Amino acid sequence: MLFDGALRFMAAAELGFNEENFARQNEQIHNNIQRTQAIITELQATLNMEKGGEFSENLYRLYDFMQEHLNQANREKSREKIKTVAAFMQDIRDAWSQMLLQTAAEQAGAAGAPAHGLGAKC
Repeated sequence: MLFDGALRFMAAAELGFNEENFARQNEQIHNNIQRTQAIITELQATLNMEKGGEFSENLYRLYDFMQEHLNQANREKSREKIKTVAAFMQDIRDAWSQMLLQTAAEQAGAAGAPAHGLGAKC
């Protein structure tokens, strides 16, 4: 859900570029980038660095990259930098979604399998 929220906020920030009123444009871009950054901060804070090892460290660095890119996007009002972060966020979201689907399918398969092979008919 956090990934979906971040993606929605980045899409809203991008829509801000279409706003004709300069003050409202800046406000929409800024506020939605700030909301996205709050989500990324939450994602970083919930990483289990002990159990996640190198994977968590790499993800933490990727989140840092996203934060810095969004800072630049906000300062420069750069749609391209928002798109770059959105692409990374979409990739991470899709990977988690795929992993959850695969895990659910494996658990469903294990739940339907007979225990210790005792359910096989002779």
